Amino acid sequence: PPIGLESHRIEDDQILASSMLRHGLGAQRGRLNMQAGTNEDDFYDGAWCAEDDSRAHWLEVDTRRITMFTGVITQGRDSQIHDDFVTSFYVGFSNDSQHWVMYSNGYEEMMFYGNVDKDTPVLSEFPEPAVARYIRIYPQRWNGSLCLRLEVLGCPLSAVSSYYTQQNEVTSTDNLDFRHHSYKDMRQLMKVVNEECPTITRIYNIGKSSRGLKIYAMEVSDNPGEHETGEPEFRYTAGLHGNEALGRELLLLLMQFLCKEYQDGNPRVRGLVTDTRIHLVPSLNPDGYELAHEAVRVQQVEEWGRMWSAGMGCGSVGWDGKAVGCSPTFTAHHCSGLAAGLQAGHLRCVREGDGTGSMETRAVMAWMDKNPFVLGANLQGGEKLVSFPFDTARPSPPTPAAGPRPLDYEDERPELQETPDHAVFRWLAISYASAHLTMTETFRGGCHAPDVTDAMGIVQGAKWHPRAGTMNDFSYLHTNCLELSIYLGCDKFPHESELQQEWENNKESLLTFMEQVHRGIKGVVTDQQGEPIANATIVVGGINHNVRTASGGDYWRILNPGEYRVSARAEGYNPSVKTCHVLYDIGATQCNFVLSRSNWKRIREIMAMNGNRPIRRVVPGRPMTPRERLRLRMRLRHRMRLREQMRLRRLNATVTTSSPTAPPSSTALPFPFSSTAYMPWSQEPPTAGTWEMDTETEVVTELVTETE
Repeated sequence: PPIGLESHRIEDDQILASSMLRHGLGAQRGRLNMQAGTNEDDFYDGAWCAEDDSRAHWLEVDTRRITMFTGVITQGRDSQIHDDFVTSFYVGFSNDSQHWVMYSNGYEEMMFYGNVDKDTPVLSEFPEPAVARYIRIYPQRWNGSLCLRLEVLGCPLSAVSSYYTQQNEVTSTDNLDFRHHSYKDMRQLMKVVNEECPTITRIYNIGKSSRGLKIYAMEVSDNPGEHETGEPEFRYTAGLHGNEALGRELLLLLMQFLCKEYQDGNPRVRGLVTDTRIHLVPSLNPDGYELAHEAVRVQQVEEWGRMWSAGMGCGSVGWDGKAVGCSPTFTAHHCSGLAAGLQAGHLRCVREGDGTGSMETRAVMAWMDKNPFVLGANLQGGEKLVSFPFDTARPSPPTPAAGPRPLDYEDERPELQETPDHAVFRWLAISYASAHLTMTETFRGGCHAPDVTDAMGIVQGAKWHPRAGTMNDFSYLHTNCLELSIYLGCDKFPHESELQQEWENNKESLLTFMEQVHRGIKGVVTDQQGEPIANATIVVGGINHNVRTASGGDYWRILNPGEYRVSARAEGYNPSVKTCHVLYDIGATQCNFVLSRSNWKRIREIMAMNGNRPIRRVVPGRPMTPRERLRLRMRLRHRMRLREQMRLRRLNATVTTSSPTAPPSSTALPFPFSSTAYMPWSQEPPTAGTWEMDTETEVVTELVTETE
């Protein structure tokens, strides 16, 4: 197994070099897969580089214990400008760092052949293991400048010399399957867990990958397969990148742990399973993992990881949730896998031509819409921190003096925008980071750059690594779910021997974060007959982010402790407002709402009769404009004509009934009139004009009369 250069188990002071080109290219930067900073030529470059081209330079690692070395993995410099890598080297060993023995083939010093490019890792195995404490690499030939990234393989044969490291070595007591699982092994393990705990587990799939592999999920609940009213739904997802295997294995271990502890009567686990519907998806990108798992054998994980998880120029679901297509230079083939879908947690990449997302992306989005998730996290790798929304940083608005920006303009200081639930997200992120055994130990810095978390292990995504179209932003803007990204460590694909340590590091954090789904308020929205109201809106005063009720009328809203003014609104109902108190203890406050029906339906019918135009209300005492006065006079005249017609009809009907032979009236009307031409007033259907006239003139009749 690797001794830990990439995972940072080897400290900076355990790596020495004969020289360095500058501080940013020192020995501490010579770790496998070390990435350069945003600006090259700073303190955080992408390799160790010697100060000149002498063959006397070396890179040394102190394991602080007797170790049986079995090989090394070399890599060139991470750079967009330089093409530096070592092509051949010697290896030396020592027990005191003073006397060195070169590795030989029995006749002469053995030459090992390294890289042919700067990115692809190359494994060099020793024909026979060597036992020592120190190991040195002596580069002999290289391309460009003498630059190197390194990982050393070996097994410890004695106790560690450092007291600090010894105190932090943990051996798990849980009887779990600590090994890497292929797709077939993963499916078999999930089946075994389901057979051991059939009453609380259920296996289902949320869709298929581009290559036809099913994306399996496991539900853990006391009533699997059924959404219980009042029970929140939680999700953990992993495997967004094919080469990030730690999250996948942690979720498989969590399945086993929940099953065993539930059967053993663990009250904490029993309460969590009984009161929560838990969904675990260990591999959102099964295609990418299979390729990465195979590439591990030839140590080309990083290269495969870039191909299958970097997005490769694909578009994204933007800030407003609208899809943006792939670059014309990349076809749908390049967008396959969740390289095609969820890059670093991104809902990325739509297929060229039809504008629709990849199969994985569509499956995940449909799954998110189908289930009323309240809280979730996606497990990733490459750093050790918790990231929360927003992940998108909007460009700063241009000033008039600056003029238009060029098309290739890049804002060095984009505008950061916090979510309305920023304080809630910080609480959730801290709940995971603080329970992790090493995540808040930031004095060593980050994996590739200085600590960006202010020694807390948490950071807003836009502040750290701004990008558009992430799963976190999509979940927050388009669903009820609060989603975070959990970066588990520097080593994306740790050795099997390290899985026990990683499980112990994350076990308490995984449980604590799931328990946060029961913080805040919850309840049911019904009508006066007790029927649930689906899709009702829950509004919390002072927080501009609303949630909606599920099909059973139930809702959940994660909130920090405090007092909140909460209202429930629904189409066709009068809103209801309550004051809800959230306590510090785990357990959501019950806030139910009963809504009464409103007369908005009748009001809309009346508005439709008026042509959906606003109904003007004349306020007494406010002077009218000349235009309003003219319109009012025209309506009054029309009303007087209608009243005169009604009076004449009644008069004509009375005369006809009392004296059928009476002579006709000598008073001639100014318009032709027939008693059979009009229906009786009580039977005439109202028209938009008469209704509008009645509505507007009744209020002002007295006022207008006095004015005239």
